[in-house]
Amino acid sequence: MKKYLPPILILSLIKICIHVVGNSNYGFHRDELLHLSVGEHLGWGYMEFPPLIALLGKMSGLIFNYSLWGVRLFPTFAGVAILVLCCLIAIEFGGNRYATLLTGVCLLAFLPFYRNHTLFQPVAFDQLFWTLGFYLLIKYINTEKSKYLIMLGVCAGVGLMNKYTLAVWGFGLVTGLLFHKNGDLFKSKWLYVAGMIAFIIVLPNFIWQFQHDFPLLTHLKALKQDQLDKMSPFEFGKVQLYFPFTLIVSLIGIVGLFRDEHLRKFKSIAVAAIVAFATMWILQAKAYYIFAMYPVLFAAGSVKIEKLLAKRPVWKYVVAVVVLAPSIPFIPDLAPVLPIEKFVQYTNKKEVNGRIELTSDYADMFGWEEQVELVDSVYRSLSDEERGNCVIWAENYGEAGALMILGKKYGLPDPICRHGSFWLWGYGNKNAKVWISLGNEKPSVEHVFEDAHLIKTIFHKYAIDEENNIPLYLCKRPKVDIEKWWREYKSHIFD
Repeated sequence: MKKYLPPILILSLIKICIHVVGNSNYGFHRDELLHLSVGEHLGWGYMEFPPLIALLGKMSGLIFNYSLWGVRLFPTFAGVAILVLCCLIAIEFGGNRYATLLTGVCLLAFLPFYRNHTLFQPVAFDQLFWTLGFYLLIKYINTEKSKYLIMLGVCAGVGLMNKYTLAVWGFGLVTGLLFHKNGDLFKSKWLYVAGMIAFIIVLPNFIWQFQHDFPLLTHLKALKQDQLDKMSPFEFGKVQLYFPFTLIVSLIGIVGLFRDEHLRKFKSIAVAAIVAFATMWILQAKAYYIFAMYPVLFAAGSVKIEKLLAKRPVWKYVVAVVVLAPSIPFIPDLAPVLPIEKFVQYTNKKEVNGRIELTSDYADMFGWEEQVELVDSVYRSLSDEERGNCVIWAENYGEAGALMILGKKYGLPDPICRHGSFWLWGYGNKNAKVWISLGNEKPSVEHVFEDAHLIKTIFHKYAIDEENNIPLYLCKRPKVDIEKWWREYKSHIFD
């Protein structure tokens, strides 16, 4: 094992260094603010996702006090763990030092992982559970020790408590096992014990979904109508072609798992990959959902390439350079390693009408601090009595998350919001005398209040369109029944 440590440690260190440089830049992404906010309301489920991310968010608050750098260590360490597991899988496939090196190089070259392993979202952990699950299955195939099936059941259960897309991995895996020794594994009681363990772990979330009328289905319906139905049916496949060199390694891995004399006993992995990919495409999933499949294929492809180039040592390293080098110039587009001013220069972006249009991910990291500062200034301008009877109402989960997480250092009360999981946590003091409204447009505000005074329209040159020119109102004298108004909005919380 010692001979494999140098490439694994060096590649892991490179990945850590890249992310450590970038993790403190810009600000929280709107989705990160949501995932940290649910950590303030621990439960067995949420309207948009399972509960594990909330527990991790709570831990980040307790350990790092919601510092940007500290929070992002969680997905970064998940990314490093994926790299290490991927290299270990290559070893289990029978690879030597070069296969281990090329596997790690593929992880570093696969550009989407920089974004995925920067942002505090379930995505990085989903990729980790997919990779860990494959590693445990491969260990079982190599050793036939039942303990790996038990661990696989735990991995599947915890993974489903992180992101429901792991069910597609499970479907692919079960299908793939039909091709392992003609499905003999289905005769083993330990496979069913593993399945029962996974079910027991997930059961509390299923009960929560049942108690709340399965908001998962409502969320999926809204996602399909707002985003997925607007996508071209070829979009899912087309995105995979954006990363040609790592894709080639993956395809070599699939072929090797079917045809290579030594890799063939792992063909169930290739079947699982194909089934998962086809399922995602048929379901019109977002293209990045299947990225969790690539690490195990990188390992298989690297092992096969090592064998193909066994008598051409120079070409081995040419392949590694060809895989990695084209990705390096694009790393700043996916990980915020450059300060924003330098990034603007690097990408040659121009200012138009006082704004610089960034990619949606980067644009979604700006403007939150300014919003919270303005709300705080209005809140502090109120009398002591008014502050004691004040509700802060945010229009969407990004604004609400910013007020909840960034607002802690200002001592702001938790906001209310009718968007997604925030709706679950209620409307606060329905008899409040003063309301501060952030992001809600004039018709919405005037529908609720008799007195609505516009304080300021918020502008930020880097922020996303949705968070630019948003209004801040100071409101008094509600003219609707707040409880009824809140309850009747339930069917619109994903709008």
